[in-house]
Amino acid sequence: MTTPSLKESIYGYNRKNTPHKLAPSAALIDMDGTLYNSMPNHAKAWHRTISELGISCTLEEFFLYEGRTGTDTINLIWNRAFGKDADPEEAARIYDKKAAYFAQMGIPGTITGAQSAVAALIDRNITTVLVTGSGQPSTLQRLDTDFPNAFPTHRRITSASVTHGKPHPEPFQKAMQLANVKPWQCIAIDNAPLGVESAAKAGAFTIGIVTGPIQVSDLYNAGADIVFTSMQELTEKLTELLDHQL
Repeated sequence: MTTPSLKESIYGYNRKNTPHKLAPSAALIDMDGTLYNSMPNHAKAWHRTISELGISCTLEEFFLYEGRTGTDTINLIWNRAFGKDADPEEAARIYDKKAAYFAQMGIPGTITGAQSAVAALIDRNITTVLVTGSGQPSTLQRLDTDFPNAFPTHRRITSASVTHGKPHPEPFQKAMQLANVKPWQCIAIDNAPLGVESAAKAGAFTIGIVTGPIQVSDLYNAGADIVFTSMQELTEKLTELLDHQL
């Protein structure tokens, strides 16, 4: 597929949002797969948990569920296997087991370039807000150490913050409320199709980041305005993005 330049992407976004033009003052940023290289471990933990219940699943499918809350993921599988949602108490037990398996694998490293990208946003006085479908304590507790001053607890949207997880727009809409900004004042950064879809539905200028097995075309098809092949590329394009004149 032919991919647009950043200038073309901003122009297209502005046309869709007339009379408003992109004027970023906040960055709404996903966690797993965007800030941390945690998705391989999440996929392994989910696969082990669900397989032990005797339910057929593949390791690869859990990369596609990235962005969903734990309950949403369990109910998706339960409906496929049994035609109904899981009992809430049972779902909570299943998620606790998955979280324990994930924690046993150790703390995942940060995505290459993520720390410099977040630091560059802060240097430009861009308000940074976490928008994750996760409630994994072992990762959330690392944020202050790995991304100082970027995601204080009052600027975090997690699985506990929303009724509807990604791909519903609610997580990014709530992040906009936390930052006290309108959609055209936001850039959203996510590596997963469900997260990209959520951000696009919320009206943010949506940046897809390729950090794993998801293809560039999948992120554009989900609604990304622009897709970068790494967090380093995002950092390199930040000046052009924040200082654009269209």
